[in-house]
Amino acid sequence: MHEAEVAGKQVYNVSDWNGSSGERWVANQVRLDAMLDVFGAEAIAAAAPRAGERVLDVGCGAGATSFALAHRVAPTGQVTALDISASLLDLARRMAPADAPITFERADAAAAPLPARTFDLLFSRFGVMFFEAPVAAFAHMRRALKPGGRLAFVCWRGAAENDWVRLPMGAIAGMIPPPPVPDAPGPFSFGDEARLERILNDAGFADIAILPFDHDIPFGQGETREAALDDAVAMAFEVGPLSRALEDQPQDIRTAAASAVRKAFAQRPGETSVMIEGAAWIVTARNPVD
Repeated sequence: MHEAEVAGKQVYNVSDWNGSSGERWVANQVRLDAMLDVFGAEAIAAAAPRAGERVLDVGCGAGATSFALAHRVAPTGQVTALDISASLLDLARRMAPADAPITFERADAAAAPLPARTFDLLFSRFGVMFFEAPVAAFAHMRRALKPGGRLAFVCWRGAAENDWVRLPMGAIAGMIPPPPVPDAPGPFSFGDEARLERILNDAGFADIAILPFDHDIPFGQGETREAALDDAVAMAFEVGPLSRALEDQPQDIRTAAASAVRKAFAQRPGETSVMIEGAAWIVTARNPVD
């Protein structure tokens, strides 16, 4: 196994999403959905779901995109929403609008049995960057699309372009070892545009388009500037690369890190949230017609 894959397996795995990571995402669901909403909306606009279509939502999390997609394909369409986290799916089922045409399933889309030639649209908001074998995973999912069916997803660009990683991880540089290599399964594994295009091409997709999308992100919440900064630090400690990097560190390192991270966030504007820079790819492609 490639060294990058080993590193990735140590950082992102199924048991973690059904353990501490899933629990943290549930606890921070409101803040995280506020942070990711504009990216999901842009990807849905690119996907252009229509009434009556069948959609596969991969890595649906707490269901925000599934609800939006269901609204677009209702009343005769259907959304099948997959995630590997039981806790996030439980939350999604509790939050789902009454009579929404959504089926939530706990499954790994890379290997789960999927009905062939069934879906009009394969969609994901930041849910496809964690596959250990991405070409095989996308090829597997493509076979569930109808001939001519569409792929649309949003994924992060590089860590250095995203403040939610760049600021806290830069603030603690030198305090702890560096994170795993970028190509390992993880949030930034698709940061390289050429690599991402190769993956989709090798998986059999056609008409591949990869467009940059940049937008400020509200990070943390508070009634005052100081409260927003405190909450941004707390959120960075609870979810994302910083939380993983500091998980086993002693209290003196964590205390020093909190001070450094707060100073980094204080460089950004915002009153009730810290407004940080986010950089993503909006990706579209098509399953070739036979």
